[in-house]
Amino acid sequence: MVREKKQENTDSEAVQSSFVVIGKKEWFQRTLLCPGKILPYCFLLSRALSGAEAVNALRPFYFAVHPDFFGQHPREREVNENSLKRLSAYLENLQKPGFKSLKPTQLVFYVRETDQNPSDGQEHFSTSGFRAVKFTLHTRDLLSTVLYILNSCSLSIEHVQSLNTNVHSQPLKEAKRTSDRPIKWDKSYYSFTGFKDPDEDLEQVWRTETTLTSWLDNNGESAVKKLKNSLPLRKELDRLKDELSHQLQLSDIRWQRSWGIAHRCSQLHSLGRLAQQNLETLKNAKGCTIIFTDRSGMSAVGHVMLGTMDVHHHWTKLFERLPSYFDLQRRLTHLEDQISYLLGGIQVVYIEELQPVLTLEEYYSLLDVFYNRLLKSRIPFHPRSLRGLQMILNSDRYAPSLHELGHFNIPVLCDPANLQWFILTKAQQARENMKKREELKVIENELMQASTKKFCLEKFYKEPSVSSIQMVDCCKRLLEQSLPYLQGMHLCISHFYSVMQDGDLCIPWNWKNGEAIK
Repeated sequence: MVREKKQENTDSEAVQSSFVVIGKKEWFQRTLLCPGKILPYCFLLSRALSGAEAVNALRPFYFAVHPDFFGQHPREREVNENSLKRLSAYLENLQKPGFKSLKPTQLVFYVRETDQNPSDGQEHFSTSGFRAVKFTLHTRDLLSTVLYILNSCSLSIEHVQSLNTNVHSQPLKEAKRTSDRPIKWDKSYYSFTGFKDPDEDLEQVWRTETTLTSWLDNNGESAVKKLKNSLPLRKELDRLKDELSHQLQLSDIRWQRSWGIAHRCSQLHSLGRLAQQNLETLKNAKGCTIIFTDRSGMSAVGHVMLGTMDVHHHWTKLFERLPSYFDLQRRLTHLEDQISYLLGGIQVVYIEELQPVLTLEEYYSLLDVFYNRLLKSRIPFHPRSLRGLQMILNSDRYAPSLHELGHFNIPVLCDPANLQWFILTKAQQARENMKKREELKVIENELMQASTKKFCLEKFYKEPSVSSIQMVDCCKRLLEQSLPYLQGMHLCISHFYSVMQDGDLCIPWNWKNGEAIK
């Protein structure tokens, strides 16, 4: 033990004397800002973080980007969900014994506003209370990864000191203001130690941009293998879905999240067992759509939501209460009609892709508050003057807006006088936007059908966060390519490159092609 400790000290002194010509304090200041360049010497000065400690250190980050806080912003929520999956996989790979190196991973997060002022001039702030942050992970240990993520999102790193007691507090406090002083190591260090120069990976990332064809070349075979392995489960999923839909006379069975095929089959088996025990109770859902989601209840549009974490007892109680939910749904429809009458015939709609998942009770409460405010103000609108237009209610805004798709975003607490002026002045623009939306939807469907036929796709779809404009642009460029890897595949248009666990190929709508760009 004494000899091992003596040898460790000798190695530390050799590294320090041979390659480090700066003070220890300054070394820490520089290293914490260049986590991609943290070298083995760091491990001689501080212990490595465990997986649990890394998760604990990233709590401020998870709190700032967690999808549950983006309920009013479905697109940003989905981007964060996808990025968290990729980050989780990256962190897991870092902890695998014997890993050599990881490919640089580019991530995008929408970060909720904090009291701190971000120092990165490239971060974009929005009026919705969050900002977009983009960074590339190229780290080789949990400590440097944690520090890099927190710094990239302009979050405090002082709490990391309590997890790594050998890291001095002063360098942590000064880390952000010394970001313009990256440490440079002589190439002889890597020749002598055998460690890989991290600059080589960074240069490769900057020099080469992922293209669609190169990504398919590298991942096509893996996707084909996963898809082939999933085919038996896919058939089982279709069989279970058809049987339950017929048995319970359902309109459809859907899933709110992109769970794997095996997980979905398990959920249907669970519902099937409940149907065997309480068939008559479950028949209350006749004509409804069942959605497996995070919580049980009835959605704002009348879908039966089954929380995947709930037990059969909760599901049974929900099916028993469905008649009372149907009564509330009728009252909600009447309330929408009354609001429409007071606002000149404008239609009140709930768009699942653009609004947070609300229960029927929550949505009724919003409508009721808005209706009572309209009754008190008595805004003069000519009857039926706004027929053909649409509006959705929002609870997180105070000023009305017109969406590019043509519908009005109306805050529940909007000032009635401002509401009248805004709707009347924007009515014509709203009609034009709605017309463009319908035309664009037709073009989108035609291009998706053409793409499916040309590439012989088994399935072609997009994530809800991808707009019709983005999808049209994507399909037009796809049709100009020759992509044999896509034959028989399930292709999803998303914001990132990824191969799903069941073989679905996900490509970003703004994919690039051609030669590598320097």
